[in-house]
Amino acid sequence: MRQTPKTGNREVVIPMAGIIDKDKEIARLHEEIEQLDHDIQRISNKLNNDGFIVKAPASVVEKEQKKMAAFEQKQMKMKKQLKAIEAL
Repeated sequence: MRQTPKTGNREVVIPMAGIIDKDKEIARLHEEIEQLDHDIQRISNKLNNDGFIVKAPASVVEKEQKKMAAFEQKQMKMKKQLKAIEAL
C-alpha cells in the first residue's frame, strides 16, 4: 500500500509494504468504512427528512450536504486503500 500525503498540489508517495501489519490495517479500514457508512446514513436520513429541510436554515442544510460529500469521498479513498492492501 502507498500513503499519499498531499503537499500543496503535489502528492508524496510512501511505499508501506513490509512496514504495516496487513491484518491490522485491513481491520482498521473496515472499521473506518463502517463508521463512515453510519455517518453517511445519518446525514442522508436528515437530508431526506422534509421537516429538516423546511425548518433548517439553508446554511445548515448546505453544511450537512458538504459534510456528506466529504464522508463519501473519504469512504471512497478508504475502500481504494483497502483494495490495495488486500492485493499485497
